[in-house]
Amino acid sequence: MREAKGARLAALSLGAVGVVYGDIGTSPLYTLKEVFFNSSHAIALTEANVLGLLSLIFWVLTIVVAVKYAFVILRADNQGEGGTMILLSMALRAVQEVTKRRYLTLLGIFGVALFFGDSIITPAVSVLGAMEGLKEINPKFEAAVVPIALVILTGLFWVQSRGTGKVSKFFGPIMAAWFAMLGALGIFHLSSNPAVLAAINPMYFLRFLVENPGLSLIVLGSAVLAVTGAEALYADMGHFGRRPIRIAWFVWVFPALVLNYFGQGALILKTCASAAASNTACKMHPFYDQVPSSFLIPMILFAGVATVIASQAVISGAFSIARQGVQLGFLPRMKIVHTSHQSEGQIYVPAINWALYVLVVIVVISFRSTDKLASAYGLAVTGAMMVDTILFAVVATGLWKWNKLVAALAIVVFAIVDIALVASTAIKIPDGGWFPLLVASVVLVLMTTWKRGRNLMNEQRKAVALPLVPMIASLTRDATRVSGTAVFMTSTPDDMPAAMLHNLKHNRILHERNVILHVKFEDVPLVPRTKRLHVEALGDGFYAMVVRYGFMNTPDIPKVLTSVAKDYDLEFDMMDTSFFVSREVLIPTKCKRISIWRQRLFSLMARNAQSATAYFQIPSNRVLELGAQVKF
Repeated sequence: MREAKGARLAALSLGAVGVVYGDIGTSPLYTLKEVFFNSSHAIALTEANVLGLLSLIFWVLTIVVAVKYAFVILRADNQGEGGTMILLSMALRAVQEVTKRRYLTLLGIFGVALFFGDSIITPAVSVLGAMEGLKEINPKFEAAVVPIALVILTGLFWVQSRGTGKVSKFFGPIMAAWFAMLGALGIFHLSSNPAVLAAINPMYFLRFLVENPGLSLIVLGSAVLAVTGAEALYADMGHFGRRPIRIAWFVWVFPALVLNYFGQGALILKTCASAAASNTACKMHPFYDQVPSSFLIPMILFAGVATVIASQAVISGAFSIARQGVQLGFLPRMKIVHTSHQSEGQIYVPAINWALYVLVVIVVISFRSTDKLASAYGLAVTGAMMVDTILFAVVATGLWKWNKLVAALAIVVFAIVDIALVASTAIKIPDGGWFPLLVASVVLVLMTTWKRGRNLMNEQRKAVALPLVPMIASLTRDATRVSGTAVFMTSTPDDMPAAMLHNLKHNRILHERNVILHVKFEDVPLVPRTKRLHVEALGDGFYAMVVRYGFMNTPDIPKVLTSVAKDYDLEFDMMDTSFFVSREVLIPTKCKRISIWRQRLFSLMARNAQSATAYFQIPSNRVLELGAQVKF
């Protein structure tokens, strides 16, 4: 991405405030509430504990978000794009050993699987956190929290098919106003106890951890809630660029978050001191109690809008990850709808959308409150962060050849923080942390099964395939020629396509012109048009054509064929062109290389995958599918 300046830089930075930081921006709704007022593990409301936790939140935000992601990992870009898939592709370039590559790939896929778990929990916890403000208006409204949250979430997933392009342009200004409000509330309450700012000193959280070793993991597990969404900095780099994301964080988001958390801390100390003086229990909602009662309803509405924006960002991220997974061969083909004529990144994936919706509804109905859902929240985030650290370590040492001392220092610091955060969320597994792990495990099984099955299918094709070039003379001599053009889709460009073999076997004809078309997806985000197409004349009316796409390109075969006329002096008339596609059906058999249950799972996924015709945007009335049975 070209370096933005002036007004464009300001616009991109504003957009980053809305899209990149929506999730982390709604964390103040429930973070301190979870620590001090969750009845299952509430921490004593002493000044030392409050200051210790504020100090911990400040330094976790600084180390994880500001240093690790904003300063360091944002450097790992591929054509300006970021995300776990990008980091994996870069790490694989630095490793040649097959076994190490296999483990790295498995690790990267697990990181992606954890992201899908986060995509389910984020909308649930964010919207529930906002709607719990209704209880502050009237405790009787508690029964309405879950139904209203479900209505909002239903509307959110329903509008996905309409596209977010028109709505997303308002995300930046709305979230900028949200962060301004967070900062203003923080400043107001800090004015009553500015001494709370002393918690910036790391000695406060170090002293707390030393004096309360039994509470350390519980506190760390709650502090994780303050950094949920941090991985979005890297994943959304391609949309905004490195510099706008950094400016948005350091100029607007980070100061507002710190001010609000410290303001909440000052309010907790003030309120609970009053409660102690009157010998009553201290019960409060640290976020909503910041707001004057006359502004409570507008604040709940504002929080609802902010959480919808936060949820939208993670849902859109799930769509993008799914498309990358499809085009890198880790997921079966899915219907992908483009919702904007201007931006290729704005997509809608119906299968992912409604799967997320069903799971989000189940989560909301099952957990019913942020107190319970917080136990499930965080493990997916910390796991994904640790995966990023490991992959980054490979990139920094193997690809970039960083100075060993500098690399070791950065990796050790990040690893210590990641291990501590993962451990703190791992203790929540019995109370709900099992859910994101279950989701990630299911996604991991699906992705590895599909990848393994595809590889074995390709090996089977190779084993029985005939070399194309030596066969051309024989084909030309023995087959009857008919007018028109035939395009044979193939996964192995040097071999005779299975569809061509079946066509000759059953129909005994060849077209006047025969194109062997191979679509190759590179491990880069985008392949420019100038490098997308290669055509080679093989003689006797045969042509070998290779079309290259990045995993963020949209395949469009008719469009490619139209460009051939201009660049290669080959003209395609779609009404005189037939596309031949081979469809293999797997017959499960006993095999040492893949278990029968995984063969059946692969077969089920293949049957439900989008057809190659629709995926490559080939006119359905010009396609002939020829099937074959395959055994591993």
